[in-house]
This record gives sequence, structure tokens and C-alpha cells, in this order.
Amino acid sequence: MTGRVIRDWGVLFSHPRDFTPVCTTELGEVTKRAPEFKKRNCKLIALSCDGVDDHVAWSEDVMSYVGCNGKKLPYPIIADPTRDIATKLGMIDADEKDPSGMPVSCRAVFVVGPDHRLKLSILYPATTGRNFDEILRVIDSLQLTAKKSVATPVDWTPGKPAMVVPSLSPEEAKKMFPKHEVRSVPSGKGYLRFTPDY
Repeated sequence: MTGRVIRDWGVLFSHPRDFTPVCTTELGEVTKRAPEFKKRNCKLIALSCDGVDDHVAWSEDVMSYVGCNGKKLPYPIIADPTRDIATKLGMIDADEKDPSGMPVSCRAVFVVGPDHRLKLSILYPATTGRNFDEILRVIDSLQLTAKKSVATPVDWTPGKPAMVVPSLSPEEAKKMFPKHEVRSVPSGKGYLRFTPDY
């Protein structure tokens, strides 16, 4: 029996509370960018310690914030009032509490590859909204480097040169990346090898 090949990536992002200002802007931004995530074969799912009823009511605020009144949120939100999932995944912010004194979920982002393995985790403080340009940039890098023997240098974005991974010999690099260039450094070691990201 052959199994179905899974090509989808997953993005799980938690937020501290429904009906709060920073969280509303963040989920609104993800709503606006849902087509960009879909283009990258990324399935989105949010999580907080609020209940289903709050998620349903608050999602109307989120959609209103981005000018989509009457439409549904384009991704689900996991309700985790017992904190079981958030605790197991390390998504609890011990410094932030709800009105009853219970800790809430933090601003975490997990990117999971088609192999069901964690590829990226980022944790933001409750007072700082996430940068979804950066999250999409990292997904682009993860997807490129999953297919090619390259790494992406500082501030890389699609279309900029990538770098040949150090594990490839000069002969392998020349064969696999005929247009790569070696940047000279005082040590004389040819490890700075740039190539188009194709």
C-alpha cells in the first residue's frame, strides 16, 4: 500500500488572548496574507487559551478590522482553555495572566515541514507583535533549502543569491551550481560560495 505524499507545510501560531489589541492586528494580518501562505502550501492554525465562543465572537472583530465584515476567518483557532496543548508545546507565558490569574498562551510561531518535523520556532513577548514579512521570508528559505543544497545568508529574500552548503566539495559545487562564485577572504578558505537561488 502506498501512502499519500504530503507536500503541505503547517504554521501554528499562538496568541495570548482574544479581544486584545495586538492579537487582533496579528490575526488580521494573517487573514490578509492567507493567500501568500496558501501559495507556499502552508496550512494555518491559531491557538489561544480562550474558548470556542470567544473565538467565534472575536473572529468577527478581526474580520472587521481588516475590512472583511461578514466573512469567516480563513483558518481555524484552537480553543485550549485547559492549557493542555499550550503546556505540551511550551506555549505558556508564565508572566502573562488572564483575569482569573491563569497563565495565557504566548506569541509563538511553529513552522512544521511536510515530514511533520518542527523546522522553526519563534517566541515573541506579549507586548510585541510579530513580523509576518519575516515569517514568510523564513518559510521561503526553509522551502528552498529543503530542495537544494544551499543555505540563505543574512537578509536573504527570494531572488537574491543563496550560498552553497559547506558539505559540498568544490567539485560537487561546480557540478551542481555552475554559476556559483567564490568570495575571497583573508584566510584563503573558499567557503563563501554564492549562487543564484534558481
